[in-house]
Amino acid sequence: MLLHIVARGRIGRGPEADLVDRYMKRVAWPTKITELPDTGGRVPPRDPGTMLVLLDEKGQQMGSMAFAETLGRWRDDGRREARFMIGAADGFDETERRDADLLIAFGKATWPHLLARAMLAEQLWRATSILAGHPYHREGSRGA
Repeated sequence: MLLHIVARGRIGRGPEADLVDRYMKRVAWPTKITELPDTGGRVPPRDPGTMLVLLDEKGQQMGSMAFAETLGRWRDDGRREARFMIGAADGFDETERRDADLLIAFGKATWPHLLARAMLAEQLWRATSILAGHPYHREGSRGA
């Protein structure tokens, strides 16, 4: 299953871009990033079988295990693409929210788009690692 990030705004070069690159290179699944201008631009057409996820302040706050389980279920159901949309500064309207299969939020705080993209990249890597049985993820473990 293709993991496709479609983000408003150009990331350019900098520490956020380095983080996104670092995590996306670790993901063993096929990945793609499409950048769009803050306004306008053409969103790639949505093929049948594509699950649409909006990063949105009204979305549910999923733990990493639940996120991994969702991606795993979509993969196992034969979904061809999971598309993650990161909107412009004003976010998404109600029509866009209704058309989405899932709305997710990274907590109650508002995050800059570049950090949201880096956080999404890390969660995609973490989720695919969990699904592969990699020992990196330690949900519920306690440190001393």
